[in-house]
Amino acid sequence: MMEFVLFLGLCFVFGGLAVASNPSPYYGVVGLVVSAIAGCGWLVSLGVSFMSLVLVMVYLGGMLVVFVYSVSLAADPYPETWVDWGVAGYGLGMGLVVMVGLVVGGVSGVSVGSGTVNSGGLLSVRSDFSGVAVLYSEGAGLLLIGGWGLLLTLFVVLE
Repeated sequence: MMEFVLFLGLCFVFGGLAVASNPSPYYGVVGLVVSAIAGCGWLVSLGVSFMSLVLVMVYLGGMLVVFVYSVSLAADPYPETWVDWGVAGYGLGMGLVVMVGLVVGGVSGVSVGSGTVNSGGLLSVRSDFSGVAVLYSEGAGLLLIGGWGLLLTLFVVLE
């Protein structure tokens, strides 16, 4: 199981690097899908199935719409791929930054601890089954900040 979680973590990081290092939205969307699916699998392995469902709905529902719009606006007859020199060099540079960050931050902080969703106290209900109720009760301030940010983004785009 630990090898599978490590594989999902590596897929998540490489998917994020693929999105960030590729200037063409045709190939960047593949990295987005890989990282979203790997992130969902990672969260399911930790026992947080509600957050995994939210991740699928947000990223694969909302962000793919953004990529469809950007693909329709990008009229590249010859899009750059991952094997082009500029894109590959950019990706290797970002991978080097990640590796330096792991070395400086210490690789021991990357390992997954023994704590899961139900590790504290005597819980009769799994924490991820509470889902939306916990999101609205404990995260109401963050939801308001997120909503305000989306409204501000809407006005900026419409301007």
